Amino acid sequence: MPPQPPAPGSPPEPSALAAAVARAFAADGPLAATDTRFSPREAQDTLAGAIVQALERLEPLVAEAGTGVGKTYAYLVPLLLSGRRSLVSTATKSLQDQLFLRDLPRLVEQLRVPVRAALLKGRASYLCLHRLRQAEVDAQLPDRFAVRALHRVAAWAPSTRTGDLAEVTGLDERSPVIPLVTSTRDNCLGLDCPEYRDCHVVRARREAMAADLVVVNHHLFFADLALRDSGVAELLPTVEAAVFDEAHQLVEAGVQFLGTVLATGQAIDLARDIHVQGLKHARGLQPWPELAAAIDKAARDLRLACAGPLREVRGILKLRWEERAEGERLSPALQALAAAAEAAQPLLAALADAAPDLARLAHRCAALAGLANAFDDEPEPGQVRWIDLSPQQARLVQSPLDIRAMMGEQRAGPAKAWIFTSATLGADESLAWFTAQTGLEDARRLVVGSPFDYPNHARVWVPKVFPRPNEPAHPAAVGALAARCATALGGRTFVLTTTLRVLPLVAEALRTAAPELTVLVQGSEPRRALLQRYGEGRGAVLVGSASFWEGIDMPGEALQCVLIDKLPFPPPNDPLVEARVRRLRAEGGDPFNEYFVAEAAVSLKQGAGRLIRTETDRGLLVLCDPRLRQMGYGRKLMRALPPMRVLDGEDEALAWLAALAAAH
Repeated sequence: MPPQPPAPGSPPEPSALAAAVARAFAADGPLAATDTRFSPREAQDTLAGAIVQALERLEPLVAEAGTGVGKTYAYLVPLLLSGRRSLVSTATKSLQDQLFLRDLPRLVEQLRVPVRAALLKGRASYLCLHRLRQAEVDAQLPDRFAVRALHRVAAWAPSTRTGDLAEVTGLDERSPVIPLVTSTRDNCLGLDCPEYRDCHVVRARREAMAADLVVVNHHLFFADLALRDSGVAELLPTVEAAVFDEAHQLVEAGVQFLGTVLATGQAIDLARDIHVQGLKHARGLQPWPELAAAIDKAARDLRLACAGPLREVRGILKLRWEERAEGERLSPALQALAAAAEAAQPLLAALADAAPDLARLAHRCAALAGLANAFDDEPEPGQVRWIDLSPQQARLVQSPLDIRAMMGEQRAGPAKAWIFTSATLGADESLAWFTAQTGLEDARRLVVGSPFDYPNHARVWVPKVFPRPNEPAHPAAVGALAARCATALGGRTFVLTTTLRVLPLVAEALRTAAPELTVLVQGSEPRRALLQRYGEGRGAVLVGSASFWEGIDMPGEALQCVLIDKLPFPPPNDPLVEARVRRLRAEGGDPFNEYFVAEAAVSLKQGAGRLIRTETDRGLLVLCDPRLRQMGYGRKLMRALPPMRVLDGEDEALAWLAALAAAH
């Protein structure tokens, strides 16, 4: 008997993929059968269903999924069951490793799918065997710690299959050894390299091209589209699905890597390589020390010109281009750097046949001279320029204001499902904050709320009477309030500041008011060490800025109070912010509501997201900014937060913390 058509008005039968995904997430499905911690969640089913639809229709989807939805499995399960070749991009290398090393192998086994996965990182993550050999002979290391690190890398090198430096135990990602044992696009010898057959970068690319699912990160994705240096540009046209997790970081990553950058540190590295390789391969044939010294001096003079009157720099300062360019110091410094590179280039090129290293150095000199001359000219229309100044170097940057053009160009290629997901993609259900900057206004939009019981498990409090953020007394008041909250709770508190400048002021006030508490401060130790110490000590308070606002998972009773010092509006004097404001005004928009408030809402949601990480977590969010009570936009920002119960006074807040402490 032939199958009967569905009755009029009845829902259509689910597709084979939709049925398979629903089965995977069912209470009696393979995930529940093999993982006792798994339980079906309606929110996860909704998100997974939308992803199935995007995969089947090869359409774009922008999906905000609150904490606890399980978005990683919600996109991985449909990808694995669909059989479509896929690319997954994450915000950080640590999340990339988690996906590849933990989540994917577990799901492949649970679902019993023959999927071949590959991990692809940027060059700086992989050991370069050729440069390791050079470093062992020529490297001038700054201290005994660097010497030990080089020995550790050399001892590990023969046993590694991947060459991923993340495998080296105890190797700090900021170690000065890493640039010496990895390659860059500039210094890679390619086919001329004596170690090419065993090259870890080449092997990683080869495995990615042969894989069914490839895990990359946002920085690599954009850097490769700009430079075509790591294999993503070659890979992207061959996939049928591209998923971007933690997509709220996508625009800033794109802006950073789609632009043009001249870094004085790169010029100094070039000078060092000319000195070392010139003496090694062609001693006496050219004045190598003098050529190298000229480039080195020009690079250091350029950094001084960028710094201007600034003498001591902490962290990274973003400077307006006009502030330095108008002083007539930048142009001569750029011209001097171009001249030094142009002087070395033909002398290296004349000896290119002597060694591949010298030929590559000639290309690097030409590229450096071209960059210096380009920055000495006027910027391209629609681009913004600025200077990132750090204690070590200056980075001259020319960048687009968003990634609309790039995304439009990529979406014009072979049809695929473009899927973007994060816990925070906008201030409301329109998700316009994200779609406007990416050109995805035509995408299907979905907001899936967190399954957590925020009304019963979480509270939020904004003090009625409190110094305003622009008043000198504000940092000390934040520290004192944090001390009262942490004392009531017995530690277990994060204090998040919007700027590094106030960090020590808040920390000092906190220590003064509650000397019995252990106060851990960003910058005193590496981030990982601070988090480990915090997790071990129940009486600890951690004071951190930007890098602690997101990507930190401290579930359970280890963290039950988060204080945020003020609303995280973008800095109005940031060159990129200024350029975006000018464009919005020119288009007739409202920069404050459309840009500043939307940016603050996304950042605030990220910071608040540190508080409740599991179904049983409880906690208090304290927002030390009275503007949330006093200004009209405060209501919009409060609505953007999860539905926590709002407390009215400090007595209620401390009583809630005391109750949490008693239950501990």
